[in-house]
Amino acid sequence: MDLGISDKVKPLLAKITKMMQEEIIPADVEFHHEIGKDGGDRFAFTPRQTEILETLQAKARKEGLWNFWLTNSDHGYGLNTVEYAHLAEQMGWCALGPQVFNCAAPDTGNMEVLERYGTQEHKDKWLAPLLEHEIRSAYLMTEPDVASSDATNLEFDARLDGDDWVFNGEKYWSSGAGDHRCKVYILMAKTAGDEAPRHSRHSMFVVPADAPGIKMLRAMQVFGQDDAPHGHMHIRFEDVRVPKSALLLGEGRGFEVSQGRLGPGRIHHCMRAIGQAERALKLMCERSLSRVAFGKPLAKLGANYDIIAECRIEIEQARLLCLKAAWMMDQGDPAAAAPWISQIKVAAPNMALKVIDEAMQMHGGIGISQDTPLAEMYAQMRTLRFADGPDAVHRMQVARKELAAYRK
Repeated sequence: MDLGISDKVKPLLAKITKMMQEEIIPADVEFHHEIGKDGGDRFAFTPRQTEILETLQAKARKEGLWNFWLTNSDHGYGLNTVEYAHLAEQMGWCALGPQVFNCAAPDTGNMEVLERYGTQEHKDKWLAPLLEHEIRSAYLMTEPDVASSDATNLEFDARLDGDDWVFNGEKYWSSGAGDHRCKVYILMAKTAGDEAPRHSRHSMFVVPADAPGIKMLRAMQVFGQDDAPHGHMHIRFEDVRVPKSALLLGEGRGFEVSQGRLGPGRIHHCMRAIGQAERALKLMCERSLSRVAFGKPLAKLGANYDIIAECRIEIEQARLLCLKAAWMMDQGDPAAAAPWISQIKVAAPNMALKVIDEAMQMHGGIGISQDTPLAEMYAQMRTLRFADGPDAVHRMQVARKELAAYRK
């Protein structure tokens, strides 16, 4: 089991790390301070935001640092999941990082869906501009009126009417749908009645974001913040019509598509979480050595040595578990990889939350203010405990797998 950094990845990792530390993290601060600065639409880029992102992306493309995410494919770099995981960790140090390299969620998962399951028409119309970062996308699954952690509950209605599918229902926590550059949705809808097998009742569709009948109701807030310009939107569909060709893979095969999408995406999220934890630990250590209280550096007060040591230990443990989950995915058996992915989906965000919390504590009042990135990082990691399945669901999957051997 090789979990190390391959010769192919070493130069890419060095370039990404250098660009992240020297250019992208400093630019991230200004980029987010620009949100709503001119008093206008918080979900529309200001000219300065556009300039920041396009300048960084141009450099990334010139350096050949673009579209790493498509693993185990003939396209792109041909990286495996373990190789990409090392890159995802570095890109996760700040929110702007993945966008610069066109490796940001939900676009990566949606591009993977289009590349693996889309028709040539889908690829020409939507995948091509997504690969160039000319547009962005959103993934619409969660619904306000059902427990969506059990996706067989989804009730969003899709009915065939002649040559069109007609959509009615609501979706929320539609991450990325607030961004004005979002032009296409990948959407899960119910296409069969309750008499059909539970995992054959739903289908996946490609939907233009500007289709008539789509109404943006509100931006969901995370700890009181709207997460502009990305946005987690609450959307209503009223008699929205899309052609038959919008269907992905086949009627009743929505779960097949979603699992193909969510498995790698969960690993990517977790590796970015490890990057966040590494950044928090760096800030914690710098603060502990530079700040003096009661005549001593903070590092020498209380249990701070132990706290720093425990953070380092837990980061290393989570990284190894995540890399093993990535290795399991690379073996080509998604069912065997699933419990490992569930393990890391629980472990990585919780570990990152602990490290970020300790870093905030080390910074005192400033640690929960806008003067450090820690409060925003904490909100992101707490949200990640819900994204792509809450902790309780993943723990249930791990326990079922563990118990299965004893039931036999």
